[in-house]
Amino acid sequence: MTSPLIAPGPTRSTGTAAPVTMRVAGWSLHLPEADGLAADLAAWSDTSASRLTATLADAVPADRAHQVLGRKGLLYKEPATRLALCAVHRALGLPPGRHPPDGVDPRTAVVVAGNLGNVATVADLARTVHAEGGRAVSPLAAPNASSNVVASTVALWFGLGAANLMVCSGATAGLDAVRAAMLLLRAGRADRVLVVGAEPADEVATELHQAGRPAFPLRAGAACLVLTTTAAPGTGPVLGPSDGRAAYRRIGPGGFDPAAYWGDCYGAAGVVNLALAATLLDAGAPGPVAVACGDDTDGVRELLLDAAPGAGR
Repeated sequence: MTSPLIAPGPTRSTGTAAPVTMRVAGWSLHLPEADGLAADLAAWSDTSASRLTATLADAVPADRAHQVLGRKGLLYKEPATRLALCAVHRALGLPPGRHPPDGVDPRTAVVVAGNLGNVATVADLARTVHAEGGRAVSPLAAPNASSNVVASTVALWFGLGAANLMVCSGATAGLDAVRAAMLLLRAGRADRVLVVGAEPADEVATELHQAGRPAFPLRAGAACLVLTTTAAPGTGPVLGPSDGRAAYRRIGPGGFDPAAYWGDCYGAAGVVNLALAATLLDAGAPGPVAVACGDDTDGVRELLLDAAPGAGR
């Protein structure tokens, strides 16, 4: 078993840094029509398919998000926003239906990765303004033009009062968002960060994705990671740097790439791949697991995920 990531924490008055262990305290995958992915991943990893199948089951498409979230409040929500809300709902272990927060949690932050979440709305608004003028724009649709709409909606929906931000950095966005979350935790800006990856696959998003000549077609999906430094010792997979340590498996480019088996989740791929790695470790696969995302244009990011020292298998 490799040692956990010990990242520098907030500087104390003595000038020393407090050790911080980054853990994945919870996770979810919300990938519609991904049943075959569980079987493929199980065969590749020599792991029982039952845990993988359970994690990937019941992922409804965006137009049926009400089955997870309840109907109230979904009007005019973007497909990517609906998928992100479903992923967070499942990561938090909530039963089906709308569960308004009792109050605001000031110590939980949200970081969302995705590149195409609201491009259809932006294109539609641009066409409307060009053809009919600004007064023709619906006040219910206009907020979706904000690039931060997915992150802010997740924060409002679940009552999360710490920082919320959107990372749109291309194919590396998923692990870039994880890096941003780690910075928030190290700086003491949050005790818990929900890292969400979400992409749609509407006509506009698909055309933009294809313009980059990707190796695999775009697929709509989402995933969520709950990152913390305060989980009980021995619980939750440990997140570490890719620093030359040997990995038992690799998920992403250069290994088992879900994009090749199910479809490309583009900006959300890093979060999806980490959630799949966490599921593998939870199913008893040896670690560490290298997790990567990216492409030849945007570069590649990589992290290691390992079972917590002392955790039961």
